[in-house]
Amino acid sequence: MERTTHTPDLKGRRILLGITGSIAAYKAAMLCRLLVTAGAEVRVVMTPLAKQFITPLTMATLSKNPILVEFFDPENGAWNSHVSLGEWADCFLIAPATANTLAKMVGGVADNLLLTTYLSARCPVVVAPAMDLDMYAHVATQQNLQTLVSRGVRLVEPAEGELASGLHGKGRMAEPEAIVAYVGKMLGKDDKTLKGKRFVVTAGATIEPIDPVRFISNHSSGKMGYAIAEELAQRGAAVTLVSGRTALATPAGVERVDVLSAAEMYDAAVAAFEGADGAVMCAAVADYTPMEVSDRKLKKGDGELTIQLRRTQDIAAELGSRKGDRVLVGFALETHDEEVHAEEKLAKKSFDFIVLNSLRDAGAGFRGDTNKVTFIDALGHEELPLLSKREVAGRIVDKMEKLIR
Repeated sequence: MERTTHTPDLKGRRILLGITGSIAAYKAAMLCRLLVTAGAEVRVVMTPLAKQFITPLTMATLSKNPILVEFFDPENGAWNSHVSLGEWADCFLIAPATANTLAKMVGGVADNLLLTTYLSARCPVVVAPAMDLDMYAHVATQQNLQTLVSRGVRLVEPAEGELASGLHGKGRMAEPEAIVAYVGKMLGKDDKTLKGKRFVVTAGATIEPIDPVRFISNHSSGKMGYAIAEELAQRGAAVTLVSGRTALATPAGVERVDVLSAAEMYDAAVAAFEGADGAVMCAAVADYTPMEVSDRKLKKGDGELTIQLRRTQDIAAELGSRKGDRVLVGFALETHDEEVHAEEKLAKKSFDFIVLNSLRDAGAGFRGDTNKVTFIDALGHEELPLLSKREVAGRIVDKMEKLIR
């Protein structure tokens, strides 16, 4: 996680800061101060154990609000409503988040105010883990993080460095400046940074008919492409989504063109690319289609059945030949020699960068809500951690914005 000195504009935003029992809780003081400086209203909820690492008085002074730890005030019986807290916040930021708290979040355990608030939260939830390197690397913790990400929880990856145990490795909570920058970027989606721009996104699987009943296709759900189209639209761009068959709803503000075959997608994508500022080729397009399509259902016979296939038109290559100074992003899903194949595709099709994911990576691939990708361009490789497809889409559009001419 890169450090940054840029302070985002969080004026009017309501941040609920959750602090758990980690030595990294001392960083919560600076984190709270930075959030307040950025203009946010901050309320703090702590686990009972967190009080052993940083005092409620410190956090109350910095946040300018009373600190919430227990379900009710034993002095006067006043109830601290976890439901109201979850409704109040624009973002629930848990930093530091211990392995214990992450595990309880996965299991739906509700044995303290912070956890019950998490279960009631309607706003985005962000976790910044902090723990020793072996705890972070343990399969249980990694599976818990994967589960949370798949449910929509945002993850601010811990950094590598010296840990409280004296060991050196990954597990340090990200620096407060980096966490505030992440929250600022997440809550700043109303900024129309791409207003006036137009993009084409292809998504989903194509269907190549064999007869009126059968067809050739693949397992793509379209989730990744739809997330990209939604992200572009949220940033103000006009988006044409050329979609194969899918059960997904059209993202708000997106023009959707439904197609079935690779040929139909080719025609629609090429037409939409005229006048566009760029395109993202995320669809899983068939490379081959039957030479002949029967107008009747093929009946089962005694022998083998041979179907002759021909190449489909290469949509990405065609847009690459028309690219000019526009932004063109490709995808590659491979099962072996992943980076070699992706680099070849990058060069052949004039992509500015290619997004590579491998079926060998847990949490990546078809139908799921998470993805683990590597960006490849002429300057090198950038491997991203496991993220929700929504967050991957954000990273892709971030990279596209830097390339827009």
